[in-house]
Amino acid sequence: MQMYVEVKWDWGSTSFLEETRRVATMSVLVQRPTTIPNGPGIPENAPEHCPGPESELAGKSDACAGCANQEICASSKPKGPDPALQFIKERMSLVKRKILVLSGKGGVGKSTFTAQLGWAFATDENLQTGIMDVDICGPSIPTILGIANEQIHASSTGWSPVYVQDNLAAMSVGFMLPSSKDAVMWRGPKKNGLISQFLKDVDWGELDWLVVDTPPGTSDEHLSIVQYLKESGIDGAVVITTPQEVAIQDVRREIDFCRKVGIKVLGVVENMAGFVCPGCKTESQIFKPTTGGAKKLAEEMGIELLGSVPLDPRIGKSADYGVSFLDEYPDSPATKAYMDIIQRLRDKLD
Repeated sequence: MQMYVEVKWDWGSTSFLEETRRVATMSVLVQRPTTIPNGPGIPENAPEHCPGPESELAGKSDACAGCANQEICASSKPKGPDPALQFIKERMSLVKRKILVLSGKGGVGKSTFTAQLGWAFATDENLQTGIMDVDICGPSIPTILGIANEQIHASSTGWSPVYVQDNLAAMSVGFMLPSSKDAVMWRGPKKNGLISQFLKDVDWGELDWLVVDTPPGTSDEHLSIVQYLKESGIDGAVVITTPQEVAIQDVRREIDFCRKVGIKVLGVVENMAGFVCPGCKTESQIFKPTTGGAKKLAEEMGIELLGSVPLDPRIGKSADYGVSFLDEYPDSPATKAYMDIIQRLRDKLD
């Protein structure tokens, strides 16, 4: 028997998983929330811009003025370790490989590469692959994978990711928004809380690959994913760039971030590296590598250039329609470049 109920979202008290365990049903349908939930540890009566009890500004910021919890948050009482870390460690013990897809610059093709990487891994029916989208303010993975209209389900074992196919699943805040037009206006604590729940409450099961799509920069989401996966271990990061210096200068900072937090950089991928005309086969440089492009960057930073992917307008079309570019256009030079890069990653990690 299958029963559907509306779940009350209350992230300030018990966890979602604890609530669902009290529901004696085979499956529970999680309704899309109409209000933005608070992160773990943030009281229900907290002000809108609460920095969170774990923040250095707890009880001290302007938003704390008049809050009933201000004195408690501002106290110097030492805080214990995050209780979520143990649950995350247990969940992630079933995941063999964890890869981050990073870039200091937005619009360079991180999410597109993440999706192609997931689809490529899933071509092996014996492998289970998961994609976790922690780009909370700009979740595009649901659209690229063709599952934008799906909803999250849960059972007594936790949230179930949305399945693209039998061996490829995804989780994203995009599944939780009332509509694709709704902006996510969250400060750090709420972002951190959601990432924590993606790791500890999502029933990923046994995975061969977990690919994490991140937003641009080196901020809250990046620090959170590194902190939460510290004990479980991150196998490495793939850094995405485009040829022009305006992108590469930010990618240098991303590589520096990886080194400071102890993440191994598996290599750099150069997207939009030239355009091959489908008619005459002539290659043109749309974004000229004025300072040497990704090749020069890799040499400077002492990392491997995994490969360069040429522009193909059908990549964008495939992303809009939610289909695998690799499957739809196997003869494209971009497909060959993708597959060579993915094979190199497999060789490095296997």
